[in-house]
Formats: sequence, structure tokens, C-alpha cells
Amino acid sequence: MEGKGLPGHLRKASDSMDGMAAAMAKSSMPSAVQAKGRSRSGWKKGGRSPRNVVVRAEAERIDGKAIAAKVRQEVQDEVRRMKATTGCAPGLAVVLVGDRKDSETYVRNKKKACEEAGIQSFGTDLPADATEEEVLAVVRGYNDNVDVHGILVQLPLPSHMDEEKILGSISIEKDVDGFHPLNLGKLAMRGRDPLYVPCTPKGCIELLERSGISISGKNAVVIGRSNIVGTPAAMLLQRKDATVTVVHSRTPDIPFYTKNADIVIAALGTANFVKGEWLKPGCAVIDVGINAVDDPTAKRGYRLVGDVEFDSASKVAGHITPVPGGVGPMTIAMLLKNTVDGAKRFNELHRN
Repeated sequence: MEGKGLPGHLRKASDSMDGMAAAMAKSSMPSAVQAKGRSRSGWKKGGRSPRNVVVRAEAERIDGKAIAAKVRQEVQDEVRRMKATTGCAPGLAVVLVGDRKDSETYVRNKKKACEEAGIQSFGTDLPADATEEEVLAVVRGYNDNVDVHGILVQLPLPSHMDEEKILGSISIEKDVDGFHPLNLGKLAMRGRDPLYVPCTPKGCIELLERSGISISGKNAVVIGRSNIVGTPAAMLLQRKDATVTVVHSRTPDIPFYTKNADIVIAALGTANFVKGEWLKPGCAVIDVGINAVDDPTAKRGYRLVGDVEFDSASKVAGHITPVPGGVGPMTIAMLLKNTVDGAKRFNELHRN
């Protein structure tokens, strides 16, 4: 039942990981069963532990809710200053096509966050059978609206629409999701600055930095290569002077890479995929995954878990994000920040 009830944009961000489990089955790293009675430290079960074995305390949790709340307060303060000096408020427009309940919930949360921050909220809801031209016309209208500083088209779109064409029609100056090819292209280039960075990867970096975790010079592994999370996360880490490895569904022996990583960002969309024994002691783990797994004891019949097996990983890592309450709250916080940044650029341009 993985993926039940999750926002479509998160399911899309998964990196199509069906083949990853198969790749791991061929991994040269022995599993706990293959290890023939030895733990990962090499001593026999039931025997005396070697003197150099260190039992770590549980990892420090990176509180995404608390950090997101600070970011949102900073956004609210900036909006207040902007209104006082310019008389204008930032504006965010969200286009929703279809009646998916998960997408409707996500859009509703965005509008509520805008209201709390003092950001004007614009929205257009279209039926699932709307034409592609109707969606493009709505986007063009928001492109021309000077009160709108950010435009977001909620994903996924109905199958009869060209997602690339619609996302590419958003003005780069209003591309607060950071998915425009020019923004992603500049993100990949040294000496270039994109106007916007995708919200979830940006939130991952914010979590690391606000938790006092150094990135420069560290080995970082990103699990997953989607355009929404994995690829931009890797580019952001590289911009912060990390040495970055991206692993994916065709990578054999993934633990070989993660066991040498100071930072692991898991963004693949498979529940409890990354095990504690795959990690380097003391590393930082950012778990982007949100997966629903059956749990008859839960009120809804399922519970949410990440891509990392939290219980085992928290015994090895130095810092780790929980699910829920880790990366999730940061996505909307970064969306609000991107919208305010767009409004500031607009005001500066027109003031000059």
C-alpha cells in the first residue's frame, strides 16, 4: 500500500525505484543473513565484543517543524516590512487541474500558509477534462498580472496534457517551484545564479545549515535522481563544495557509497529502503521520502514512514530527520520564501 493518499507531486518525485530492490539483491555487500553469524563489526555473535566497538547514543533529530516555523516567521516579518515600504504584498498563484483529493489538500495548505504569512493568494481550479490551451491561457494571465510574483501549477497534471510545455510557459521571473529549464540549467552551472531553486531540495540544505552541519568538503550521497528532488539536491550540495555521488535504480552495491558518506539525502520513494548498517557512524541523514505502509493499529489503517529505516538509522547517524516532521514542513516554507524573493526583485526592478 505504499504511496496511498500521498500528494501526486511526491509520488512523481520517486525516481521510479522498482528496479532498485533488484539491484540491491545483486549487491556485493553481504546482508545480515549472508554474513554467517558476524555483525558488521566482524565479531561473532555470542562472542566478546572487541574493545574498539563504540555504542552510539541515538541520533539528534533535526526538527523540521521548528525550523520551518522560524523560516515562516522570517517570511512574515519580511512581508510586513515590504508592505510598510512599498504598500504592496507578495502574491502567489496556484493552478489546480482536476479534483484529486491529495492535490486539493496540498493546495489548501499552501493557501493557508500564504494567509498566515500575509502573502496574497490567487487560484484557478480547472476540471480534469480542461484542454491544454485552457491551462496555458490561465498561466499567461498570471504571467501578465503585476500583483502575482509566483506561479505554481500543481502536479500531477491529467495525462492528456504536456507537463513540460505547461511548466515551461511559466515566466522564469515567477517560477517559484524552480522547475523552469533556465532555472535548473543555471543551478547546474558554476558562476550562474538561478532566480529560484526547487523548494524541497532547498529545504534540505536549509535543514543542514540551520542544524550546524558543515557541508563544504564533506562526502555526500543523494539516493534518487528525479528532476524535482534528487538532481537539484545534488547540484545544491556541489555548490556548497561537497563531493557528491548520486545513486539510483541502476547502481549496484549502494551501501558501498552510503557507508562513506558524511551526508545522505534519501529521495527515492521506497519505504524503509536505507538501513542503519549502510550508514557511516555520525553522518547526517535527510529523509525526503513520505510513504504509507499498512498498520492496523493506526486510526487510518496506515502510518507514514520515510525512505530510511528510522529505528536502525538513528542508532548510527549523528543527525536525522523524522518522517513526518522533517523535510515536509520545509517545502511550503521554502515556497513562501521564494515568493517573497520574487516580489523583492520585482519591486527593485520597478523602483529603478
